[in-house]
Amino acid sequence: MITPLPPHWPCCEHGATASDPGSCRGRVVEPHSLCLAHLQAAERTAYFDGLTAGADVDHRGTSFDDRLLSQLLDAVRDPVSGRPHFGDASFSLATFVGKAAFDRVTFSGRARFRQATFSADAEFWEVAFSDEAGFFGVTFSADAGFVRASFAGTACFDGTTFASRARFIDATFSGIAAFREAKFSAKAEFAGATFCHDTKFHGATFSDGVEFRKATFETASFIGPLICHGLLDLYEASFAGPTTIEAATAQLRCQRSRWASTAHLRLRYATVDLTDANFEYPMSVSARPSPLQFHALSANEDGFASQNPRVRVASVSGVDAAHLVLTDIDLSECQFTGAVHLDQLRLEGRCSFNPTPPGLFWRGLLPTRCSPRRTLVEEHHWRASVGQAGWTPAPARTDVVGPTTLTPVYRQLRKSLEDGKNEPDAADFYYGELDMRRHDHERPISERALLTAYWALSGYGLRASRALGCLLAAMAVTVLTMMLWGLARDDPKPVSTGTIHGRRITITTDVPDPVNLDGPYEDRLSTERFEKSLRVVINSVFFRSSGQDLTTTGTYIEMTSRLAEPVLVGLAALAVRSRVKR
Repeated sequence: MITPLPPHWPCCEHGATASDPGSCRGRVVEPHSLCLAHLQAAERTAYFDGLTAGADVDHRGTSFDDRLLSQLLDAVRDPVSGRPHFGDASFSLATFVGKAAFDRVTFSGRARFRQATFSADAEFWEVAFSDEAGFFGVTFSADAGFVRASFAGTACFDGTTFASRARFIDATFSGIAAFREAKFSAKAEFAGATFCHDTKFHGATFSDGVEFRKATFETASFIGPLICHGLLDLYEASFAGPTTIEAATAQLRCQRSRWASTAHLRLRYATVDLTDANFEYPMSVSARPSPLQFHALSANEDGFASQNPRVRVASVSGVDAAHLVLTDIDLSECQFTGAVHLDQLRLEGRCSFNPTPPGLFWRGLLPTRCSPRRTLVEEHHWRASVGQAGWTPAPARTDVVGPTTLTPVYRQLRKSLEDGKNEPDAADFYYGELDMRRHDHERPISERALLTAYWALSGYGLRASRALGCLLAAMAVTVLTMMLWGLARDDPKPVSTGTIHGRRITITTDVPDPVNLDGPYEDRLSTERFEKSLRVVINSVFFRSSGQDLTTTGTYIEMTSRLAEPVLVGLAALAVRSRVKR
């Protein structure tokens, strides 16, 4: 809340009474005792006749209608340029009850409009402020237009209230642009504006968005903290120097923006679109865990109270990610395809991705369950497009890319996490990379068949439970086949025969071939044969030698077991290692 300044100048005596000696607060026009609005016609004409181009005027507290303002501007019009020209001009606490048209006015001295009130449209098109322009605490009740205005000195709009549209299109701020605690009730437009010096938006509130399309910030080191309940639009904006932006905003669009130096975006609640943004130096996007800090009690985040303060990135397509750092960002809806150098992207803090659909789904007559992992939203779009249930379909006018395109994206994100020593989280992207290769019909069928077997047996070496389950199933089959066909009926007993030749005795020992048990299969499924078969399988899998006499069929069963089942043990160990590796 801005406290109105008390007048400290000789006030107009129009309508003065004993109880209210100064009902009009307009500054008197000397040598008269009335303000410009209450002078007699002849006195006003004489005053205007005494003004020339570049004259100083002081009409603080005066009430202007559009006719009176037009007469004043005509009185100071330069006959050569045709532009009204003021030297020092003071309109503090003035009231403009009609349209205030200051178009093409030149202020060669200070222009003061402190706490003035504009009841109708205010137009400052192509106005040139050669010195300080003071609009502190001004109230614009209707549209305020500063299109192609030029501010050579400080432009102070601190505490200003814009009740309708505020347009600073193609304006040039050569000095400091100060909008501290300014309130914009409608859309604010700074499209094409040039900020040659620092900008001050501390505590500024935009109720319906602010547009900086194609704006140029030459030395704006800090923008904010500000509140924007709509779109904070930086489309094709250029930042020549190091910049930090702090904002609580619903959306931040940085499409095709250019950042020629380091930049830090510290945000809350925002959905950020970085499509085709150009970063020449490191750029960081982070979510502030705590509310923004304002000196003004009126600036707060109440409008976002029911929303999640997490920051989401919608797209990095077309971005050179070598200079990009994302910290505590929600990437569940982020599109990565089209970005370059994703292997150099840095993900810090808690960055979340889209999970696979939970629960069981029917694929034909078979129930299926998706392995839990982090995925890209593009994979959701592709799987939904081919009819897989549970996956998120692509929004309208969104291109759907297939496994051929997604494979290198997963590969580069995996490498990014691995280079950051985050092996466990990189495993999900390795899974996604191989899964896209398995579904890529442009790859040879032999490669896809091998990947399918790798996926089915161990989840690409990342699912220990699947590998252990396959191992237990293989061992159970091996035990069963050993009981049925691999174990001999009885342990073969060696038979020795001897021949006496004079004083020499020759002894020959033969071991008969193992013979399988005859009779029905039920007789072979005994507890004794189970225990013996289990011992054979365990020894062959883990210790590589069973030491048991087997039938010919049993020998081949054991050879197969010794070859295949240790592979499953290795895959299970590999899966565990991938989850606990640093």
